[in-house]
Amino acid sequence: MNQTAQPSNAPEPASPFAAPPQQQEIPLALVRGQPVLEIPQDLYIPPDALEVILDAFEGPLDLLLYLIRRQNLDILDIPIAEITRQYVDYIEMMREMKLELAAEYLVMAAILAEIKSRLLLPRPPAEEGGEADPRAELVRRLQEYERFKQAAEDIDALPRQERDFALAHVISDERNVVRLPPPVDLRELLLAFRDVMRRAELHGHHAIQRETLNVRSRMSDMLATLGDGSFHRFESLFDLREGRLGVVVTFLAMLELAKEQLIEIVQEVALAPIYLKSLALANPDAA
Repeated sequence: MNQTAQPSNAPEPASPFAAPPQQQEIPLALVRGQPVLEIPQDLYIPPDALEVILDAFEGPLDLLLYLIRRQNLDILDIPIAEITRQYVDYIEMMREMKLELAAEYLVMAAILAEIKSRLLLPRPPAEEGGEADPRAELVRRLQEYERFKQAAEDIDALPRQERDFALAHVISDERNVVRLPPPVDLRELLLAFRDVMRRAELHGHHAIQRETLNVRSRMSDMLATLGDGSFHRFESLFDLREGRLGVVVTFLAMLELAKEQLIEIVQEVALAPIYLKSLALANPDAA
């Protein structure tokens, strides 16, 4: 009896040699949303665009100072042979990178070579000790350059507008500010009265006569004087010809008017002149 094999629906086992998933290539750039996978053949890249500057120097002296400070050398005792070798190596590197920059460094290379040769060449015994150190002029220039460079760095470290901070501009509405004068201290009033008393003594006389002085009538006279509504100085309200008694009566009348709020006593600042103004015009009922 022949048996027919039934087709099996079971999934086939995965092969151990299946191809691994492929990694997508990273595009070089996106132009208008489209990835660019290869550099175009007609793309022009300027040489300066790919230039990498490891150390930026402002001139030959800056390079020399860098070589000296990097090795912790004494600027007053420069090993010319070693510094010259390192300087020339750097010049060669600069020449390969950018020719126009190497031209200004060649003069310093010649100066270093001259100093090196003068140190190596023997001198006649007669000139021993008579010639100055060939490095002296170079050391002087390096010290002067270092001072100016440090000063420039200190100035650049100072806060600068639009770099470290910006000015704030605020537009505010104009407001009429009413400045109220400060209240007059009683001690200021007594000091001013003392000055008036001293001047009254200079105009005093010894004639004995009966003087009819009344505080209430002096109050009326003072209100009449202040009736123009303007400020009057404290000293101008005293009549020194009346002597001490007249000054005292005027002062008492002044205090009484201030107590009844019929006059205003103001002083701008401490020890400033004192001014009086009538309030009877503003408050006619109080008068």
